[in-house]
Order: sequence, then structure tokens, then C-alpha cells
Amino acid sequence: MTRIDKKNLSRRSAPSNHEHMAEDNIESIATALVVGGGIGGMATAISLTERGVRTELIDLDPEWRVYGAGITITGPTLRAYRRLGLLEPIKKAGAITNKTRLFRFDGTHLHDLEEPVIEEGLPATGGIMRPVLHRIMQERVRELGISVRLGLTVTALENDDSGVAVTFSDGSNGHYDLVVGADSVASSVRAIAFPHMGPPQPTGQGCWRISIAKPPGLDAGEFYLGHENPCGITACGPDTVYMWMLTPHEEREAFMTEEELFSTLKELLRDFGGNAGWVRDNMTRDNWINYRPLAAALQPRPWSNGRIVLVGDAAHATTPHLASGAGMAVESAIVLAEELTKAKDVASGLAAYEERRYDRCRDVIESSIGIGRLQLDHRPPQEHAALLEGALSRLNDPF
Repeated sequence: MTRIDKKNLSRRSAPSNHEHMAEDNIESIATALVVGGGIGGMATAISLTERGVRTELIDLDPEWRVYGAGITITGPTLRAYRRLGLLEPIKKAGAITNKTRLFRFDGTHLHDLEEPVIEEGLPATGGIMRPVLHRIMQERVRELGISVRLGLTVTALENDDSGVAVTFSDGSNGHYDLVVGADSVASSVRAIAFPHMGPPQPTGQGCWRISIAKPPGLDAGEFYLGHENPCGITACGPDTVYMWMLTPHEEREAFMTEEELFSTLKELLRDFGGNAGWVRDNMTRDNWINYRPLAAALQPRPWSNGRIVLVGDAAHATTPHLASGAGMAVESAIVLAEELTKAKDVASGLAAYEERRYDRCRDVIESSIGIGRLQLDHRPPQEHAALLEGALSRLNDPF
């Protein structure tokens, strides 16, 4: 087994021209393996490396790609990215606004959500294309000199007196002071090391997404309520938006073809006015359209096993109702690094991380599922708006 000699490791810090720099090093660990190169994994690798930990990042995709349309970035999510030092490139590449407007599905304006600025100089909300966000984070990973290995996952993990012995899918071995599972809702790390946990559970809804040109006059995020299939629009750049729609999920024997995706979404939008109607009337078969069923899970505690710990969707997978999946992952990555920095040993740091994150993640997941139930039960849009505003207000609290 290959072991890494901690005495010979050099401590690293963020470049001096970076807008955020971690103040202290983590003294209890020198090496870490982060499994999963998505938002949570990259945020964890960045946070640990900035605090002096020699971090390796692995991802199963040999091309390290990401698929998807846009992503809504709420004020709390922007705050988390600011802590990572990535706010400015996100603002430059995405779209920033100060409000979200609520409409009845026919285009009748209901009211605007209160979205206060939660920190000086921090935008209230915004959006960005998911592949663009990943490229911004990947650039930061490379800038920090983090070791990245692709086409790789873990097949065995074993805690010992000094860390975690790791067997990789290519047959190689390693040894690390800490292993972080950030490998999505279908986490291999969770399956190997956390037998008390299980896969996320279906919520009964599915989510449609389409990337399309920006409707003329759109100047804020938009929600369309009061229909059995609520939808919304988020600007992701000067000329680009993505629209989402939530529908009751129906099991199918096969994936829908591109033609089926197009024709079905167009039909689902038949009753909508406003910019949602504009999307229906202007969508073409060249637009990227996707559908997936929704599932969520707040994994039972503990979230750590020895020196193995979970972050992001591996521990707290949510639905898109509060646009907070990415934000929760980034927050968890930051909190993990902060608590390890403050703690006298790894065990107490992991316990403090879990204690600090559990209730906040539970609130996001329970509120998101609750909004989905209101939609499935065809409750009035005012009930939907009240639950949404309450949850978003709580998200503004410090994490």
C-alpha cells in the first residue's frame, strides 16, 4: 500500500491576488482525497487546499464534463461563492438581478418576492449556465495546483489508526488523513462506508428544463403559479435563459426521444401566458431540453465514519424548489474546512461540521418537498408563495 509521508508535504495557500484567502491552516490533517468533481467536490477541494491541505480530487468521468441547463443562484448561494473567492467571475459570466417576480400561469402579475441584499456588495440573486459555473470552478482548482485524476472512483475504504486506506477502481491504492465523499446522489463512498444510509426517495414530481434565448423585456427571475404544472424562468447571461417546469412524474418504459421532449413540453405550456408563453411560441428543436424525476434525502446521522465524511448531495440531496442544491453543497464544503481548522482533532471537527449543517439542510429539504406537495395537491399559489418566502428568508441567516 502506498502511504504519503506527511512530514515531507509542503503547505500551500491561495495566490495573493485572489479575492479570498483562508486565514488559518488545518493542523489535524495534511492530506485529503475528495471523491467527486462536481460543485460540492470542487468547493471542498478548494476550501481544504486554501487551508494548507494537500488535496487530490477524483471524478468518474474521464472528460470531467457537466451537463445541464442553467442554474439559479440565490443570494445565500452567491454569499457562499463569495467565501470561495468566485463571486466576481460568476457575476461576469452570468446574470445578476435584484428580484423575482411571481405571476399567475396566465401571465397576471401577483407580486414580487422580497429578496434583500444580505451582505454589502452582494447581489440579491442571479443565474448562470451550469457548464460555465463548472468551468469557473475548474479553473480555480487548476490555479491552486490541486491534483485531479479522472475516470476514477473508489472501490474500498478502510479506517485505520492514522487515516483511511483507499482502493481505487483502477486497482491502485492510497492512504489519506481524510476522505470526502462528494460523489452525487448515487454516492459510491456512501454505499461503501455508511450502511445506515440509503438512496434518495422519489418525490412524485419531475423537472423539465429548456435553454433558450432571453425573452424580450425579461428583467428578473419569474415564477408562474396556480397551474398544476408550475414553471419559472432564470436569466443566465445577457442573451440566455433557462426555463423549468415541474410536473407529476409518470414512470415510462423508455427515455423520451428529442422529438418527444419537444412536443410534450410545448403541450405542457399550452395554458401559459407572459414570458412562459413566449418560450412555448419560440422554442425549436435546436433548444436543449431535459426531463428527470425528482428525488431527495436528508441522510441520517452520523455523516462521518472515522475519517470518511460526506458533503453535498451524498448527504443532503434536495429538489430544485428553493434553487439551493448548489448553495448547500458549497456551504457544506466551507463549513467542513472551517470546523477542521478550529478543531483540536479530526473527530471533533467532523462532529462540529455535522452539527452546524444538519438542521439547515433539513430545513431546505423539508421546505422543498413541502412546496412540491402543495403543487401536487393543487393548492392556491398564495400558499406556495408563503412557504417559498419563509424558507428563502431563513436561508438568508448566516451559515
